[in-house]
Amino acid sequence: MPMRLSIIVPVYMEEENILVFLNRILPVLKRLTNDFEIIFALDPSSDRSKETIFDAHQKDPRIKCLEFSRRFGQPLGTLAGLQYSSGDATIVMDVDLQDPPELLPELVARWREGFDVVYAQRRSRDGQPWINRIVTRLGYALMHLMASGLDIPENTGDFRLLSRRAVNEILKLKESHGFLRGMTALIGFRQSAVSFDRPRRLMGKGHYNPLFGSLRIGINGLVCFSSYPLMLSTWLGFAITFCSLILAIAYLLHRLCGFPFPLGNAAITILVMLLSGIQLISVGILGEYIARIYDEVKQRPRFIVEHELGFDTTTPTPRP
Repeated sequence: MPMRLSIIVPVYMEEENILVFLNRILPVLKRLTNDFEIIFALDPSSDRSKETIFDAHQKDPRIKCLEFSRRFGQPLGTLAGLQYSSGDATIVMDVDLQDPPELLPELVARWREGFDVVYAQRRSRDGQPWINRIVTRLGYALMHLMASGLDIPENTGDFRLLSRRAVNEILKLKESHGFLRGMTALIGFRQSAVSFDRPRRLMGKGHYNPLFGSLRIGINGLVCFSSYPLMLSTWLGFAITFCSLILAIAYLLHRLCGFPFPLGNAAITILVMLLSGIQLISVGILGEYIARIYDEVKQRPRFIVEHELGFDTTTPTPRP
């Protein structure tokens, strides 16, 4: 069956990886179909990433580029690529070759079987720090516990294939966070997994902090797709109130019976610090939700494209 395939590749400071990526992916794509497009979603970079993409476009006009007015980040760059894509199926992947292009035929084969979402699931992660593995496992455990019934598979990133109708439904969502894993789970449809061993980054240093970046994405996913943290904060408040009531009754009984109550300065200090910490955590959770509400009600554009390369200007692409 003839098909049009779109590849979305967010890019920031990846000059040394772009050509190697194209040399790997182009033969794979040409074996699948001649009707394809590779859309680089480019945050402004101080290296020659832009020039490298532009040179590649001169050799093959199917290589396209969206250059943003400022750095919007990978999640929103991915949404921009989806907004401009025109394929019957769209694949989101990284340029550093940790998402192997050789996996594309298997993703497409699952799509041809009737799956609207085919996500690549990691069996192993070569070179990943142990602290990041612990944070990732805890993050997925919390997501499964608190994600309001959404099935977000473990050990998955943004490397996935989306059918045309799945892309259209994602673009209907008005969230400004760009958490693709949650949005993909939210739309439903038939979904399948393809397992692979994730290799090391090919060249250069990534611009994503493996620890704090994972924490930020995890918190974003929890807050944007679950109200459980608010409920947990409420129940924790009830539990502390109950414990305080039991402590007050015990103190009263000791006083009435004439026994000294074992409560000194150290115990009072610990209790005050504990309660203060819980209060600050609860306020922080509330603040995260308020910040998301604030971001949504402003209705600012999720991205601003400064330059388009390779797109048909006679047929304007719908803007966000």
